Amino acid sequence: MSGDLKWNKIFGAGLGTVFAILVVQQVSGAIYATHAPEKMGYLVNVPDEADAGAAEAELPPDWGTVLPAADLAAGEAAFARCQACHNIAAGGPDGIGPNLYGVVGGPVMHRAGFAYSDAMAAHKAEAPTWGYDQLNTFITAPNRYVPGTKMSFAGLRDTPTRINLIAYLRSQGSTGFAIPAPDPARQPGAAAPAEGAAPADAATAGTESGAAPAEAATGAATTQTGDVAPPAATSAPSND
Repeated sequence: MSGDLKWNKIFGAGLGTVFAILVVQQVSGAIYATHAPEKMGYLVNVPDEADAGAAEAELPPDWGTVLPAADLAAGEAAFARCQACHNIAAGGPDGIGPNLYGVVGGPVMHRAGFAYSDAMAAHKAEAPTWGYDQLNTFITAPNRYVPGTKMSFAGLRDTPTRINLIAYLRSQGSTGFAIPAPDPARQPGAAAPAEGAAPADAATAGTESGAAPAEAATGAATTQTGDVAPPAATSAPSND
């Protein structure tokens, strides 16, 4: 009889211990339960895909209008953030990034001997020249424009600052790269063409403004022989 009670006490103590552990676990879980915060302590302002797509859909600057009015001193100040990686002196050495003297209008990968990334080499096959639009898009978000580039710069989102910077870069060995004539389609407030739609020709523009089709056609002919810079102005001399 006494032996049976001894083992009953041992089993009872074991069951009691297990029960106590389970109770403590449930109680502590209820007391110290974690909940997701209603508001994050640190807000990381990352634009969503819709915002990024809208930004990319905006018209590029009208270089014929903005470059002559650009602030070169402000552009030089903006270049200060680039000096940790880039030299811009004529005949200067490469740094972490290539020397940028003569880069505007020059060929992509213009510095012979510099170890460019494979991503930049692939990009050169698609867009071989650093025109104004190309530089503007690249400086805005380098890794978005050339995925895989070794350039770690996050990008410069402020449009006036980019314009001043590009104007300054042009003043350093690229003044021979022509500034195009003002483009009415790129003026602030100009409506972007619908996707897949051909840009309006001179005759259509003249008709919408109240001119007769014949007058619009005459205006188009005058424009083609007038002050508008020829398409060849967008090509770039080699700066190597």
